[in-house]
Amino acid sequence: MPIKMMKSLLLMMLVFINIPSLSAKEHPNLILTQEGVEQIRKNLGKVPLFDASLAKVKAIVDAEIADGIDTPIPKDFSGGYTHYRHKQNFIIAQQAGVLYQILQDDKYAVYVRDMLFQYEAMYKNLPIHPMVRSYAPGKLFWQCLNDSNWLVYMSQAYDTVYNFLSAQERSTLENNLFRPFADYISLANPAFYNRIHNHSTWGNAAVGMIGLVMDDEELIQRALRGIVDDGLEVGGIDNDGGTIKVEGQKRGFLANLQEPFSPDGYYTEGPYYQRYAMYPFLIFALGMENAKPELGVMQHKDNVLLKGVNALLNLTDADGEFFPLNDGQKGMSYFTPSLVTAVNVAYHYGDQNPQLLSIAQTQNEVLLDQAGLAVAMGIRDNKALPFAKTSVNLTDGANGDEGGVAVLRYGNEELTNVFKYAAQGLSHGHYDKLSFSLYAKGAEVLQDYGLSRFVNIGQKGGGNYLKENTTWAKTTIAHNTLSLNQEMHFKGQYAVGSQHHSELYVYDDSRPEVQVVSATETNAYPGTKMHRTMVMIKDENFTKPFLLDIMKVATNAKQDYDLPYYFLGQVISTNFEYASQSTLVPLGKKNGYQHLYLEGQGQPSIDNTKLSWLNEGKFYTLTSATNTTDELLFTRMGANDPEFNIRREAALIIRRNDTQDTTFATVIEPHGSYSPVTEASLDSSSNIANLAVVHDDEQYTAIQITDLSGNVQLFILANLDAKASTTHRLKIADTTYDWTGAFYYH
Repeated sequence: MPIKMMKSLLLMMLVFINIPSLSAKEHPNLILTQEGVEQIRKNLGKVPLFDASLAKVKAIVDAEIADGIDTPIPKDFSGGYTHYRHKQNFIIAQQAGVLYQILQDDKYAVYVRDMLFQYEAMYKNLPIHPMVRSYAPGKLFWQCLNDSNWLVYMSQAYDTVYNFLSAQERSTLENNLFRPFADYISLANPAFYNRIHNHSTWGNAAVGMIGLVMDDEELIQRALRGIVDDGLEVGGIDNDGGTIKVEGQKRGFLANLQEPFSPDGYYTEGPYYQRYAMYPFLIFALGMENAKPELGVMQHKDNVLLKGVNALLNLTDADGEFFPLNDGQKGMSYFTPSLVTAVNVAYHYGDQNPQLLSIAQTQNEVLLDQAGLAVAMGIRDNKALPFAKTSVNLTDGANGDEGGVAVLRYGNEELTNVFKYAAQGLSHGHYDKLSFSLYAKGAEVLQDYGLSRFVNIGQKGGGNYLKENTTWAKTTIAHNTLSLNQEMHFKGQYAVGSQHHSELYVYDDSRPEVQVVSATETNAYPGTKMHRTMVMIKDENFTKPFLLDIMKVATNAKQDYDLPYYFLGQVISTNFEYASQSTLVPLGKKNGYQHLYLEGQGQPSIDNTKLSWLNEGKFYTLTSATNTTDELLFTRMGANDPEFNIRREAALIIRRNDTQDTTFATVIEPHGSYSPVTEASLDSSSNIANLAVVHDDEQYTAIQITDLSGNVQLFILANLDAKASTTHRLKIADTTYDWTGAFYYH
């Protein structure tokens, strides 16, 4: 064959071979797609919520364009100007790119291009951030985590203007900015990148997304699988207080999908960080779905990401605020942009659950992509149904066998109990086995403290975690659970706590009027078994549902016990005498006790202790079956806190000293109301006449509740056998009780 003909054939073959590659590089192809953009353009002016969301974003971006681009040399912690400005830049750039695609106005592409080249000029000579506190300092920000935030968003911006840029411009950006940026947060920081943690999830997603835009298979695989040869075994302590440890091949985006999520979609760090991590999880998975659907990243682990959205929504109170389990900031809710993303993606790429549309209606905004369009069209077409939050038991652990979190709800969230019997929760976990919090609608009745941090408030430690997060918020005594001998669970040792979890004993929500969750903990204190049972009861003789709390303890020696209840509101009355302290002193010297002032001290005069308080126009009464030798301590947070980093809130602690096996039984009873407008006080007193432990041994514990009219309720728990098929018989006084299953209630 002549050489000229061979060259022609070879050229034809090369062209043919390159056709799929060219097709694979169509842009946008991450979150927006060409097909999606066309659909959006066809529906402009026809879908009210989408149009309103578009107008809102346009107004914000137009104002930023008018102000000009500022890419200052980094110098601040979170909360400072340079931190804020670079964060704002990546958000606005992503939005401007979307506007360019939808509105076809070049000014938005020019804005993104010019911003990227300002970063290109800065980044190639940019040193490590001057504020060194993180185990993995960034360059634009004080930690690699925020640098990863930047790249996740800027990857989307780059994708939207990819075809607007010349080949030379793309080459310059990729060689001088994007590739070095991806290498720095991964290869240069393996202790950050190769973890099972929300930090690494952001890093993995950032590297993977820019890899998708650049069509760089090595970066994509680095994102999915992690850095294989990183040389890491154990690092130091990260800025969240957790040990950095890399185990085997548990690294990369797929491992971060596999390990922290339970099969139910619960994320082991807790809902606050699940909310934060859901954005990179979903955005990168969506990018993979659009660019490389054959890898099935969105469907990984039986659609665990979509299950995670449902789990998150079920971990909110009546106002949509996430329960502050582990490190969680109160007030964070499903109005956060990451949950707008989660709801939109879960609806469009899931089974189009119409209940999600009602959440989107409440959020009152949608994404400017095909998922957001689908949600807005569903709302326009009146497909929305109320999101029904019911009682739920969410398992923890990769295989769902490391404890969990149970949420008992009565009615339309009239009363909600959150019971935590989970694993440690990685570095954001607290030492609070078998703790709980209680809500009435959106109001906290008994609180979980959450984290000690003023996020993005520079005056408070640069907006970072405060030392009080370790000395107070993570401690056992800071939670509504049992402390022994003023020690923390697992002695506050992260490595020990991470090896253990509580065990579910029984969960039953089959009867709305009596819902039960019960779990055991045998490792928090060696030689001690704690068995806590929580029963939500709605009895016809009570106007509102109430909670029965039973904490049974078996130990190998006498112990000193403290059981706190952190109530919010104003004390109304007690049935015991107590002495107020004229001089406030800390309750102890360590393990969180150093942060509690002792405000009042007394003892029960009878076998029932009562405390009533008023909060947000509602009355509550705690009734506890106590011994006359118990101590009753009024405490308030804030001791040894000269910078006022801890909120000044109260608790009643039931202290039982020098005791071996024992059982605490307490009822938390909502009742009545008070209006400061009409000054009407209704049902301000408890309806409980007596609470008694009428039987308690290794096999059975029986609690009797007698109301003011003489009506009696009896709850019996079989302590050793929770099987639904087991029959039980117990004689109490002159009456014999027969039942099948873990508990009896009548």
